[in-house]
Amino acid sequence: MSSLGTKSFLQVGFYQLFACILFQVCQAIIDEYVDEVMPFPSTMDDWKGIAEGFMEKWNFPHALGALDGKHVACKCPPGSGSTYFNYKKFYSIVLLALVDSDYKFIWADIGGRGAASDAQLWNASDLKSAIEDGDLDLPDAEPLPHDTEDIPYFYIGDDAFGLRTFMQKPYGHRALALEERIFNYRLSRARRVVENAFGILSNRFQVLMSTMQHHPSTIRLIVTTCLVLHNLMRTRYPRLQNRPVDHEGRNQEIVPGEWRNGRQMRDCQVVQGPNRDNREGKKVRNTLKHWINSEAGSVPWQHDMI
Repeated sequence: MSSLGTKSFLQVGFYQLFACILFQVCQAIIDEYVDEVMPFPSTMDDWKGIAEGFMEKWNFPHALGALDGKHVACKCPPGSGSTYFNYKKFYSIVLLALVDSDYKFIWADIGGRGAASDAQLWNASDLKSAIEDGDLDLPDAEPLPHDTEDIPYFYIGDDAFGLRTFMQKPYGHRALALEERIFNYRLSRARRVVENAFGILSNRFQVLMSTMQHHPSTIRLIVTTCLVLHNLMRTRYPRLQNRPVDHEGRNQEIVPGEWRNGRQMRDCQVVQGPNRDNREGKKVRNTLKHWINSEAGSVPWQHDMI
């Protein structure tokens, strides 16, 4: 065998050994910690605890988590065609994640092909199916604080997601009334936790800002490991990496976190399709809007933010 062939052979062997060690280390971390630091809520009390966190920290009631998706760059998987090629013109897998009020990941769908949108991945997800089938022990509808009308608990997202009783999103941005603009501010204030969670995650594990050269299954394993370690750090050292997070100034204005200064994982595409907002979802959003603008649900600074 020539010296060039020997070198190539050794490189291939080293890569395979590294990949094997990487797989074993990542799997060991997941097996050891996932149940401790990233348990999926299994009871009504678990979900209510998440909602109480959003109300206490972000003044937004009945929120069971903030949902968003991000692209993680990768090389083009063999034989995949353009299915991993996203609208930003690079190959990626998608991390679709649900985050609590303290920037911890509750649930994640990892590995969606980059050409898919947030909405497509959400509509095909096991979490959405479980919600619609009634398989989750979600809290029953209850009145908002200092109110009497029952309102369901829900997740919060951006314009990518369809409005439903279990999914609330902002009003469209055309010709909004003052009350609708205030509602959008209050919802975006609570939803920002998922953006910040992604920011902390990618700053802590900067491999997520590179173009991964692995097979999609290995990338899923790496990303899962990063989520578990992120939650572990948030649980054991909650103040360790708060500096990069968006925060509020003395007058409640938003001060951008340091994570926004760097190159981060990219947003997923917002697909503008047919209006799928349903009537019951609109009723819930309108009730929330009126509550937020009432004496029962308003906060002193909300008019100053508009």
